[in-house]
Amino acid sequence: MNEQIAQQRHPKGLWVLFGTEMWERFNFYGMRTILTLFIVNALLISKEQSSIIYGGFLGLCYLTPMLGGFVADRFLGNRLCIILGGLLMALGQLLLFFSATIFSSNLELAKTLLYVALGIIIFGNGFFKPNISSMVSSLYPKEEKSKLDTAFTIFYMGINLGAFLGQLICPLIGDVIKDGVRDIHAFKWGYLASSIAMLIGTTTFFLLKDKYVRTPEGRPIGGLPSKNIAADYEEGEAQKATFSSTSLLVASAAFVGLGLLFHYIFDQNIIYSIIYASGLTLAGLIISDGSITKIERDRILVIYIVSFFIIFFWAAFEQAGSSLTFIANDQTDRNFFGWQMPPSMVQIFNGIFVVAFAIPFSILWDKLRAKGKEPISPFKQAIGLALIALSYFIIANNVKDLGNSGLLAVKWLILLYLIQTFGELCLSPIGLSLVGKLSPKRFSSLLYGVFFLSNASGYALAGTLGSILPATGEQFKNASKMGINLQGVLDKTIIPTSEQIKLLSENKISIVNPTFASFTIHNLYDFFMVFVVLCGLASILLFLLTPLLKKMMHGIR
Repeated sequence: MNEQIAQQRHPKGLWVLFGTEMWERFNFYGMRTILTLFIVNALLISKEQSSIIYGGFLGLCYLTPMLGGFVADRFLGNRLCIILGGLLMALGQLLLFFSATIFSSNLELAKTLLYVALGIIIFGNGFFKPNISSMVSSLYPKEEKSKLDTAFTIFYMGINLGAFLGQLICPLIGDVIKDGVRDIHAFKWGYLASSIAMLIGTTTFFLLKDKYVRTPEGRPIGGLPSKNIAADYEEGEAQKATFSSTSLLVASAAFVGLGLLFHYIFDQNIIYSIIYASGLTLAGLIISDGSITKIERDRILVIYIVSFFIIFFWAAFEQAGSSLTFIANDQTDRNFFGWQMPPSMVQIFNGIFVVAFAIPFSILWDKLRAKGKEPISPFKQAIGLALIALSYFIIANNVKDLGNSGLLAVKWLILLYLIQTFGELCLSPIGLSLVGKLSPKRFSSLLYGVFFLSNASGYALAGTLGSILPATGEQFKNASKMGINLQGVLDKTIIPTSEQIKLLSENKISIVNPTFASFTIHNLYDFFMVFVVLCGLASILLFLLTPLLKKMMHGIR
């Protein structure tokens, strides 16, 4: 009986990885809550440009896992890459602390430090992210791989417990508003807290990895690739990738060609073009490996197909740190049971809801599996896309009649985050689990890199979509104070004078309505309906593809 209970429990190594990831997510999400507000209010960069910076930063954070996965699989192993990544992210947050300390005396140096800090965090995340996710799969014996959905849901709770703590503490100490005026010198304390959290997470992993992060047979997980043994691989599975010189040359040429295509034909900026080109190139390179069997190729293609649809989920979900934060700041009544909540803290409800519902979702999958009714992973992810489309449909109808001065009740943003959390729990941990189930061992970290490239592409698209946010209430008020009818200017019923155009430009207020795919965004309703359409269509297509994907998974659910 005791042996049976032991088999039902999750290994202690999962909780070590849980804790490590928790502190890393505190660092990342804590910084994220205040990043765009810091860029706009302290560094005096426009909202449109800050959304592009934000999307580019997030996109590159999930582009570099490709590099981190490759280095881990070929040279350093998971463990060293996690420690290296953690130290780099702690350093990057410390540089943000210095940027937020000196901006009032040296604005240009503060901006330079911002970009350097974000660059260091990007590479740190690249080494950290794919390797800790890859190690979760190795904790379980081959006959218990069915438990991975549950394991990754628990692991994901650690991610969001850290997110919750970061989204609570960093806004409280970093986004301080007194008598209606923001203390722009307080941002630095949020960044310092993020740096300390990352050091705690890295130290936790360093001290506990040798004792607990081991295979069921007791071998260390994530060591140097040269120390791997045959038992680490499936029977008959090749132990090393065999990329030919021709495939490497073709991949290099494809990367350059695709980058130019996205930049010059599709009018994407350099960073976004690199992200999109990298994802397609890496996907093609892996599938060209000479050692891949037909079953392996089918399973890898499932990862690719699912990754494509995930792009639209993250493009919508990651509005939290840009457009939804601006709406919370400019056009939301943030009175929460008598307390005026800082705008950057509204995001905290996502972390709260994940922590509250991760275990119930885990239990749900276990019970459905026991009854033989558990849906396959792509079906769960299609549900996630449908839920995020629903969340934006509800919020779109609640902002429809706000006008330029009306305030959205904060309860609607809280409801949006609740529904999006349900969608996230159907999609993100399930996706991590799916990659763990379908990946050949020799490509494990690299395929997590590919999976995170879908996040990168989604975040890049999030930046593009965030930049089409139309003028919100605060901007209309500011224009009115200058004696300018902004609505008339946007509707082209009033032609502004050159002096008025200059005033609006100096205050970062656009005089034209933004457009997306030839569709003009006149108001917040139009803006939110873009996400309803994108995610709704993606959900329907993924539902329709589920029977085909089930066959291509060759027995893996």
